[in-house]
Amino acid sequence: MTQITEFILLGFGDLHGLQFLLFGVFLVIYVMTLMGNIVILIVVSADHSLHTPMYFFLGHFSFLEIGYTTTIEPMMLRTLLSAHVPISFPSCACQFYFFAALVATECFFLAVMSYDRYIAICNPLYYSSIIDYWGCLQLAGASWVAGFLAPILLMVLIFRLTFCAANEIDHFFCDLKPIMKLACTDTHVAEITSFICTFLFAAGPFMLTLTSYTYIISTILRIPSTTGKQRAFSTCSSHLTVVSLYYGMLGIVYGFPSEPQHEDLLKSLSLLYTVLTPALNPIIYTLRNKDVKVALRKLVQ
Repeated sequence: MTQITEFILLGFGDLHGLQFLLFGVFLVIYVMTLMGNIVILIVVSADHSLHTPMYFFLGHFSFLEIGYTTTIEPMMLRTLLSAHVPISFPSCACQFYFFAALVATECFFLAVMSYDRYIAICNPLYYSSIIDYWGCLQLAGASWVAGFLAPILLMVLIFRLTFCAANEIDHFFCDLKPIMKLACTDTHVAEITSFICTFLFAAGPFMLTLTSYTYIISTILRIPSTTGKQRAFSTCSSHLTVVSLYYGMLGIVYGFPSEPQHEDLLKSLSLLYTVLTPALNPIIYTLRNKDVKVALRKLVQ
């Protein structure tokens, strides 16, 4: 039986007078992230030349990124202005669920987008029959449903733990490890479930993405002309950059030792995938993608 009714988010602790500067910086990053993804959604919807499977998935990905950042960053901004931010037990459970669900959904979408590029480059003759309108809807729908089903069991197990007295979460949002540290009952089952969920819903899509890009790169290297290689690589370079950035950041944070002396460093590293990566993704997809740049220029004119 749960004994506490709310948690306290400690945020970044004592920032030695830098909290207002950091609040301004992170607020600007958050607004730019939202605007960047909204612009991509508008461009992809408005320009008929971008009504292709690749940009259909990009539109979903941008919508997902808006939800992902909005789940974390408003609360993070609050923790910068106040050293102790209360969050009710149900609100903490909701934040954890939506964050975990959107992370899983992002992993699935990255795998789906790499599969789309694999078919386009390695099996171009079958592309229009495999990745048709109905196929796109099925892949996108499966990604959303699987992503939002993925963390349900883990969330139930974590928030059914008993939290006796300590209610201070040493983080800027309701993340897995800081919450489990507060439990005063055995967390063994929750930890095993967390490992299985991570393996299935993060490592699984990552392996599919890696396999797709192994075939893509080997196919591109076999193209005889330099122009052909450049043209083929240009269609997937933006996505490859985003994949490398996303899984690289997650790997740094969750592969880092979680000893008590590293807690503050881990908290800072969490900014890499909660703030930095979502902010860079719209920039990568606009600056490194010729089609999006052309469509954006047409829209502005």
